[in-house]
Amino acid sequence: MKIETFVFGPVMTNCYLVYDDGSRRGWVVDPGMNPDALLARIKELDIKVEAILLTHAHFDHIGGVEAVRELSGAPVYVHREEADWLTNPEQNGSLFFMGVPMKCQPAEKVLTGGESIELVGQTLKVLHTPGHSPGSVTYVWDDVIFSGDVLFQQSIGRTDLPGGDYETLMQSIHQQLMNLPEATRVLSGHGPETTIGQEQMTNPFVTGGLTNR
Repeated sequence: MKIETFVFGPVMTNCYLVYDDGSRRGWVVDPGMNPDALLARIKELDIKVEAILLTHAHFDHIGGVEAVRELSGAPVYVHREEADWLTNPEQNGSLFFMGVPMKCQPAEKVLTGGESIELVGQTLKVLHTPGHSPGSVTYVWDDVIFSGDVLFQQSIGRTDLPGGDYETLMQSIHQQLMNLPEATRVLSGHGPETTIGQEQMTNPFVTGGLTNR
């Protein structure tokens, strides 16, 4: 299995293409705005995209949903707390931050947290990790997590947006993410890759050196 990273949109949102080089099947995580490079790569590799996984439904993570869905026909997965955000520009933040309403069609798959998703012969576990937003989820796959805007390298997601809550975010991080193996790779919604062990040692929010309140 291979992972390719793309960075899209005005706030440099990470999008991930995960695929099996043999079967040419895969999935996409958080297709951001203007995803032309992603679409071109899917076509170049002839990847059968089996799912579009959303860590949450803020505008910068959903801007390319319809383009990828149109190309692939793949179902979209989102947590039930943010299912309505896909169709509501006020909730997904596009109207406020971009001044342009962004709407997607409803998701085909609505998550609650705790379930497992089978894709390309792989199992991904869904953790409900609210705090940055009420429907934030983390996808756990083998020794990799896609953490969206929950955990970053030496930082955490902002909690000053509607539905955000600092205490809830820290509970998600400490009770769920920090219990994962230290070698777990953290592929975040913004910024470089890190590991759980690195964040346990160096992240000032995790170690108690900082708060964002």
